[in-house]
Amino acid sequence: MLKDLRAGPVLVIGVAASAALTGLVWLLGQRLQGIALLPDQGASWYYWKLPEPTVWTRASAWLCYAAHQVAFWWLIHRAQTRVRRYTSGLHRLNVVALAVNTGFVVLHLLQTQLFYDGLAQDVSIFSSQGSVILLLVAVLLMENRRRGLFLGRPAPIRQEIVAFARRYHGYLFSWAAVYTFWYHPMESTSGHLIGFMYMFLLLLQGSLFLTRAHTNRWWTLTLELAVAAHGTLVAVMNSGPDGMWPMFLFGFLGVFVVTQMHGLGLGRGTRWALGIAYAAGALVVYGLRGDLAGVSAVVRIPAIEYLLVGVLAVLLWLGLRAARLGRPREAARLEE
Repeated sequence: MLKDLRAGPVLVIGVAASAALTGLVWLLGQRLQGIALLPDQGASWYYWKLPEPTVWTRASAWLCYAAHQVAFWWLIHRAQTRVRRYTSGLHRLNVVALAVNTGFVVLHLLQTQLFYDGLAQDVSIFSSQGSVILLLVAVLLMENRRRGLFLGRPAPIRQEIVAFARRYHGYLFSWAAVYTFWYHPMESTSGHLIGFMYMFLLLLQGSLFLTRAHTNRWWTLTLELAVAAHGTLVAVMNSGPDGMWPMFLFGFLGVFVVTQMHGLGLGRGTRWALGIAYAAGALVVYGLRGDLAGVSAVVRIPAIEYLLVGVLAVLLWLGLRAARLGRPREAARLEE
């Protein structure tokens, strides 16, 4: 029966369910407006946390997060060791994963209503942002062979590094999604709602492991580009129309033009048209703001992402090399 349940329609239903859950977050979030919070203290300050946390508010967030994380990692391990193959239909573990993630979404809603605090009470706001950035950077590394890194040309990254990232990326991606999901209380601000919608989509993607929908290039590109919409809208909400939103919009779209669009099978003319439209859009926006010199800011996000791809590749290479050097010693000890 599960083989007849196609992952594609389930993906569409999952997106609709994610939107419905986001609506539920907004509805229940209205009950949180009376909670008193400390004044904002700058960019490194996370505003939505209790002024006087208790053992129970902290424990509720960390224990729920740990349970969610371990459950997701166990499902990934089970799929890799028992299923191992991609199909167009759902595996039994996909159904379990969808149920588990839905259950923890409902649990987080209840935890927020009862205790409010997320993980933000104890860890830096940059850890949440960094986890998502690491996810996006890992995708660039994993897709290097298929679509290249610079205008369709692959970066010189060893195949063993890419293969390792592809095999074990699920553990990293699930951590990034689950950690960020439990970092925030389920507040009803526009920024929270956009962010939770994105997290729901990432959890949905993670639940569809080893199905054809999980590797659909248009769906995965949508997830990559969603961060451009999220970053831009949050920047507008925080700093208004005169703020730094163009840097986020054209920064993330720059990664699309340089890298992501080259994995879609588009013709050369289409790619040129998209590149020209991107450049013209950036010049028009910065020109209307009277700051043409500021257009150089759009290279910051792509530069950071490509630099981090190199750093991640080096770290993985060092890890693989250390593991390879350690094997002979381990084998020698076993023989003794």
